[in-house]
Amino acid sequence: MYKIVKNKVTNELLNIILRLSDNAFIPFDPANTDYQQFKKDIMAGGELQDADGVVMTPEAAQEFVKGLP
Repeated sequence: MYKIVKNKVTNELLNIILRLSDNAFIPFDPANTDYQQFKKDIMAGGELQDADGVVMTPEAAQEFVKGLP
């Protein structure tokens, strides 16, 4: 499971994803293997939470991932 991260002061989305299993921050870097795995997991139906902790529908999560680098 993953979570979108936002700046708590400005509410702007950050260019990182939080992997909840180990609290690792994954940068939006196509060369990063964790980032590649995140995208594969979500496209295969993995769970993604929005920045407020609400679980996104698989379709919404996949649309989010499609818009990433």
